[in-house]
Amino acid sequence: MGTQRMASKTYKEILADIDTFMFDVDGVFTDNRVLLFPGLDPVRTFHSRDAYAVQHAIKEGLRIIITTGGKSAGIEESFGRLGVKDFFYHVFDKSAKLDELIAKTGVDPTRTAYMGDDIPDLRVMQRVALPCCPADAAEEIKDISLYVSRRPGGMGCVRDLLEQAMKVQGKWMTEAAHTW
Repeated sequence: MGTQRMASKTYKEILADIDTFMFDVDGVFTDNRVLLFPGLDPVRTFHSRDAYAVQHAIKEGLRIIITTGGKSAGIEESFGRLGVKDFFYHVFDKSAKLDELIAKTGVDPTRTAYMGDDIPDLRVMQRVALPCCPADAAEEIKDISLYVSRRPGGMGCVRDLLEQAMKVQGKWMTEAAHTW
């Protein structure tokens, strides 16, 4: 839906109108590796520049929505510290979650970017204005993405997308950029 309507614009032109960014977690914020210890939540690592970009985007009025199939108290707490209000875990159908967000909170798919990396992200990505992915995403995801970051998952792809959007929108090097 979104990819067909917007095909005549470059991804940078589309970024100018994006006010909502939806992200998967594993494979986007992480490098897909998970440390497993008996009795503990799975352990993941995030890139600190991704975290910086998320909190800065929120301070500049952009909406960040996190959808993940997994559940981890550590991940939820980390996003909470960054100011993310829309965090959803155990999301098994991300397209249905988008429907819910449209109905309940007014998310506009024509003003939304979604960054995912694997098959569970495909259907929701087909419905937004700017489907995008990390450099190491599944081929099926790369095929439908209007923007493929040069950075792999867990290595700054979130920062890459948010920084480009905020630069296009004049929200990158603001006074708020100099504080965490």
